[in-house]
Amino acid sequence: MNPVITPATCADIAELRQLYYAVYGPHYPVALGTDPAEMARLIADPHSLWLVGRCPGTGALTASAAIHGEAGSRIGRLEGIAVHPEHRSGGLAAALTEALCAGMLDSGRLDSVYATVRTVSAGPQRVVARNGFRPLGILPNAVDLSSRESLALYARHSAGVLDRRMPVAEVPAPLLPLLRTAESVLGIGYPGVRAAAAPTAAPGTAAPGTGATATGVTATGAAPAAEAATRLEVIEAPAFVRRRFRDHFPGAEGWFYPLHTPNVLLTPEDGRFEVYAYLNRAGGYCSLLTAHPDPAAAAAHLEPVTRALARAGAGYVEALVPLAHQEALAAFLAQGFVAGALYPAMRADGDGFHDYVVLSRSTERIDFRGVAVEPPLQPYLDCYVSAWASTHLPTSPEVAP
Repeated sequence: MNPVITPATCADIAELRQLYYAVYGPHYPVALGTDPAEMARLIADPHSLWLVGRCPGTGALTASAAIHGEAGSRIGRLEGIAVHPEHRSGGLAAALTEALCAGMLDSGRLDSVYATVRTVSAGPQRVVARNGFRPLGILPNAVDLSSRESLALYARHSAGVLDRRMPVAEVPAPLLPLLRTAESVLGIGYPGVRAAAAPTAAPGTAAPGTGATATGVTATGAAPAAEAATRLEVIEAPAFVRRRFRDHFPGAEGWFYPLHTPNVLLTPEDGRFEVYAYLNRAGGYCSLLTAHPDPAAAAAHLEPVTRALARAGAGYVEALVPLAHQEALAAFLAQGFVAGALYPAMRADGDGFHDYVVLSRSTERIDFRGVAVEPPLQPYLDCYVSAWASTHLPTSPEVAP
């Protein structure tokens, strides 16, 4: 029996909260299924679409999913896929996902939609794959749902978008395996991309001519000990942080992190720079967004920034970096971040699109033994494991005899 699929309304909020509790228990760290005020805002948001599925016989709310968009952006996030345990295996998740994509992606409202998919079972991967989403990589230890879980990154693009990607000539050598993996899995090309020469800038200093990047880092090299010892204040006052951020970044020129608004500010005692981040305490993760006045000012402080966020409860810290920004990529790689995913054609720029890399670092032990990985995702997992080993395990000459 086909479900009745309709847009969510504020009258559904109580039933929706019961649905998400039945599916995820008390540890679901997303406001979409737990915070009535945020749920009402998303339902009313003209840039988003939230659909629910109801049993045609009883009218009971049995499934939910949404694509979350935002003003001025042509990228959306598929989130909150939930099917009541008593109504699984009936194609509800796939039906909702296809209806959402038809309304937001196939209609031309968005250029791409991404989803972060749980890997505790293969089911979520199969749902998005059946609806045209393809794997972009692995996010290890990305969220705490009663225990640390790794997520898979998937995306679906509008027709023709992937053909308009802007070429990149050089990338740091550690990223080449990820590019080759994306070529084989997605069928896209990186012809002629070569390993960039090793950075020549002094450790902890900005490379000449570098400017603001989407992630807030443009310097190269590791931070010296004196810089690493920088004491940082962590300001968790979301409204204040948002106001200050908007004062410094009234447009989108100095940053790009779709669907993330900073709620945490990190700054040294002398206030010479400010790092903006989104911290989700319930999920135990954090996204680094940008820095002021110049992202290069914070480049030497990635280590103390990461440690401060870990003390604040973020066992997983990630950054989104343009593939074309070698200095930014080199800075994160030098501080132990590992590239786990590649998002092709993520950001529109005129008639073309820029590719982005997701780099992350976890302060907790990464354990893939319980991960369920579908065959299309397996090459990314293998690539990440190899990259992590190259970054964090000593090479033979470094091992004492």
